[in-house]
Amino acid sequence: MSKNKSKNGKDPKKTRRMRKQAIVQAVIAAFQSSPKEYFNYRQICKIIGLESQVQKLLVVDILYNLSADGFISETDRGRYRLNTLGTLATGVFNRRSNGKNSFIPEDGGAPVFVAERNSRHAMHGDKVKVQLLAKRRGAEPEAEVMEIIERVDRTYVGKLQITKDFAFLVTEDKTLANDIFIPKTELRGGKNGDKAVVRIVEWPQDVKNPLGRVVDILGVAGQNTAEMHAILAEFGLPYRYPRSVERAAGRIPEAISADDLSGREDFRDVLTFTIDPKDAKDFDDAISIRDLPDGNREVGVHIADVTHYVRAESNIDHEAQERATSVYLVDRTIPMLPERLSNHICSLRPNEDKLCFSVIFDLTANAEVKDYRIRRTVIRSNRRFTYEEAQEVIDSGKGDYAGEVSALNVLAKRLRAERFKNGAINFDRYEVKFETDDKGKPTDVYFKASTEANNLIEEFMLLANKTVAGFVALSEAEKGKRTFVYRVHDNPDPEKMENFATFIRRFGYKVKTEGRKSDVSKGINYLLDAIQGKPEENLIETLAVRAMQKAKYSTDNIGHYGLAFDYYTHFTSPIRRYPDMMVHRLLERYLAGGRSISRSKYTELCEHCSNMEALAANAERASVKYKQVEYMSDRLGKVYDGVISGVTEWGLYVELNENKCEGLVHIRDLQDDYYEFDEKNYCLTGRRHRQHFRLGDPVTVQVAQANLERKQLDFVLAGG
Repeated sequence: MSKNKSKNGKDPKKTRRMRKQAIVQAVIAAFQSSPKEYFNYRQICKIIGLESQVQKLLVVDILYNLSADGFISETDRGRYRLNTLGTLATGVFNRRSNGKNSFIPEDGGAPVFVAERNSRHAMHGDKVKVQLLAKRRGAEPEAEVMEIIERVDRTYVGKLQITKDFAFLVTEDKTLANDIFIPKTELRGGKNGDKAVVRIVEWPQDVKNPLGRVVDILGVAGQNTAEMHAILAEFGLPYRYPRSVERAAGRIPEAISADDLSGREDFRDVLTFTIDPKDAKDFDDAISIRDLPDGNREVGVHIADVTHYVRAESNIDHEAQERATSVYLVDRTIPMLPERLSNHICSLRPNEDKLCFSVIFDLTANAEVKDYRIRRTVIRSNRRFTYEEAQEVIDSGKGDYAGEVSALNVLAKRLRAERFKNGAINFDRYEVKFETDDKGKPTDVYFKASTEANNLIEEFMLLANKTVAGFVALSEAEKGKRTFVYRVHDNPDPEKMENFATFIRRFGYKVKTEGRKSDVSKGINYLLDAIQGKPEENLIETLAVRAMQKAKYSTDNIGHYGLAFDYYTHFTSPIRRYPDMMVHRLLERYLAGGRSISRSKYTELCEHCSNMEALAANAERASVKYKQVEYMSDRLGKVYDGVISGVTEWGLYVELNENKCEGLVHIRDLQDDYYEFDEKNYCLTGRRHRQHFRLGDPVTVQVAQANLERKQLDFVLAGG
């Protein structure tokens, strides 16, 4: 027998070649069978049943070659996904002012870089068709825009710069590097230095600047109202109400008729009060309390019956649906509903009869729910407390309805203790607030922390939301699965939690990242307690929040991790949140024995409301940032102690201990060395002297510049 033949007469080299080819085909088949899944080499080996180390190493080489050939794409290090784009692909164009434009495939594939010369002047958010360019070995994949399928309708905010012959909108928008040219006939009365909203009307291929027209003049740049409205406009949020909607609200009668009271449970003779911020005008919720014959207490959570006044598909309803939420800027509220409704007709003001949707609880002394009922009601609030007033009653045991307020506080504390015992996370962070003068200029910064009065209201609102969600969800066995709007919060991302745990070890803290949900959440609570009052408190709390998933609205219930509830919804704030209005309407339907409703419509509405909530939160943060920069603009040259709150390739973000204002120390201003960004360890490291600037390090900085247009503070390290 030839020494080149095996016992079965086959050539071993040929066998190895065929085996490799079979493995290649099996790898290809694995990706094709799950085109949207991501796999590393271990997962691929498991799918196709490879166990030997030699074969596993072979798979690593196969994945590398398939990636180089463009069959699969490496999304993260060592993780691959089928590249289903082909030569032409459709998706969304993302424009960036730094030139790092990208194309996002509509099937969810990895972003592809688009150079400005290949952008066809597509705007941020446009739906485009691209051609993938030939991939060069060692270079990032690129694409060229071939067609703009659908233009996104968006506007830009900036300051008008007008000369004798032409005008521009100078904008700090992060999606646009070029100022917008405006013909003088399209200024709508705008003057030099005005803050304006502009829509781009065209951008010819051979022209450097896009052409636009003024949509609205917000006022003189630097004036408080103009700047607050500019922030809203930047995020595509409304800053005034349509007159047609205001007129529709004006036609709603304020008086309550006998028909309005029909079928409602009457609580007008039961002690009821509201507890809200001192500057609030829209009182969504009230609490009633009375003793029951068996020694238990009846506690009613009464919520403004907004949907009694706002009919589905009406002009007011469409406007509320589009807005989805009220927006709370530093110095003003942009209401979801017209003020006639939000501040007057629906608001649970004292000494006025008001219509409500209520959850009434029968509670033991230990805050156990023995029974509950959900009813349409009429109430008459006896007292409007501010949080400060209610807290004074709790602390002193004296004042209006001191016994009832104290009794509710005892019940709330027991509800709260039980919630944390079950694994709820105590993210009880402070708010940054400003004292302002009559022109809106900040004169002082202070921090508002939750008190027992805040917690009292929070616990009963949580209980009502949880109860309503459970009522609908737990009735499914009898009535079939019913469409409902849930407030859901997924489990933390394991990788983010592991990174977080690694980071806090350098401060001497530990946190559990795996095991039972309650064990992980209790570990986070122990950590949050341990950092109270420490310099690193705000930083670690911020990073802990970032390690969590974001809560959102959904028709698919997965529970609420942060609250440790299996079922949760938003029922208690219909004046300021559209999801609560949806919940009220669905609840009314199901209480009356109605069938379920189309899920697809509510799924879309949930996604819209989640997106609008995120936009509103971004606008609120931007208004705080603006006021912080405005406040610090009078403190140029002053020195403050702070902590490094962010590390990037362009420098260090530092949060000041005294007022929590955050600014940037540019890497170019670290002149004692050449610093390199170490993303894995959250630090900048000097190449020669090996000095480190790490996330969480204490530093002393001097205020160098305050740029209100960019909402940016620049610091330098004190003493150079």
